[in-house]
Amino acid sequence: MKRVIGFACICGGCGMVIVLFLPNTFVSILIILVLLLLGYNLFCC
Repeated sequence: MKRVIGFACICGGCGMVIVLFLPNTFVSILIILVLLLLGYNLFCC
């Protein structure tokens, strides 16, 4: 189950790259980094 949640977080983080075109980029970059790190830790560990 951790692998599925991790994979979803990785996909969410990759999908959030589209958010980079929104005006508030600082918050979107933080969300992307958190999702990618969380997804990596859940998927690989």
